[in-house]
Amino acid sequence: MAKIAVIGAGAWGTAIAIALGRKGTHDVKLWAFESHVCESIQLRRTNDVFLPGAEIPSAVKATNSLPEALAGAGVVVSVMPSHHARKLYTQMKPQLRPEMLFVSATKGIENDTLLRMSEVIGEVLSHGEGGFNPRLGALSGPSFAKEVAIGDPTAITVASSDRELAETIQTEFSDPMFRVYRNDDIVGVELGGSLKNIIAIAAGVVDGLGLGHNTAAALITRGLAEMTRLVTACGGRPQTMAGLAGLGDLVLTCTGGLSRNRTVGVELGKGRRLDDIIAGMHGMVAEGVLTTNAAVGLARKMGVEMPITEQMHAILHQGKLPKDAIRALMTRPMSSEIALT
Repeated sequence: MAKIAVIGAGAWGTAIAIALGRKGTHDVKLWAFESHVCESIQLRRTNDVFLPGAEIPSAVKATNSLPEALAGAGVVVSVMPSHHARKLYTQMKPQLRPEMLFVSATKGIENDTLLRMSEVIGEVLSHGEGGFNPRLGALSGPSFAKEVAIGDPTAITVASSDRELAETIQTEFSDPMFRVYRNDDIVGVELGGSLKNIIAIAAGVVDGLGLGHNTAAALITRGLAEMTRLVTACGGRPQTMAGLAGLGDLVLTCTGGLSRNRTVGVELGKGRRLDDIIAGMHGMVAEGVLTTNAAVGLARKMGVEMPITEQMHAILHQGKLPKDAIRALMTRPMSSEIALT
């Protein structure tokens, strides 16, 4: 029986734990920061805060203790918000061992360093006392937590340069309702899963403004183009952006009503202030809000033009009106689609 630690009991972390637990072949420990989340799972077998109504299998044990969650684990799946990853891995480091497999399911970029989550994990674990080079992978793709939890057929991808790790995660995580593909482009998979959240907020803005399908289709297509530019500049493959972690996840989050990032955009389009929108989310995280800062910084560092991301940054962090941002995009100098500019 595989022992798997899932670190982070938000909606996505809980859904992953459910998918792993229902196989009946894993011992799954789900670490929750919030004590009331842990109590909810222990007493009622549901995460009433972040994923209400989804039954959590008995194979999943909730805990507020990181040492307890990690004890004996062969696989560590991290699903914390991106801005907590460095701190949590620093706290976990004394319990971590070189033979463990590490899988990041967090879709974000560290704001200050512009590092992807696998890079953050690698940096924390390889430096200082007791450091080692971890075996790392990234899990991403079109996957609303609620639909994974109820068993709707879902396909995602695990990316790693370590083929053995990727094959192990593929085997241990897959079941008839949860299919995992392999990919060795960890740069593309991680950036695709992060950048699509920005475009999803923009898609929500389009809806909130009452604009039509033409606008949404143009936004998604051009959003994919600028995602691909940055991925390629960072060493990823453009083909990855045509796959589950690129186009698949982008379409889901731009069109699905369960997308928190899209929901933030809808409310922005209706004229609500970002602070009020975030306050109403009751602790849930829309990664795209923070990722927009990091994406703008990374694009400038790599010399890549990302006009939609720039305009979303202006809306989210500089108070620009959504209608003015759309006008700025539509009146840019004419360019070639084939050149992706």
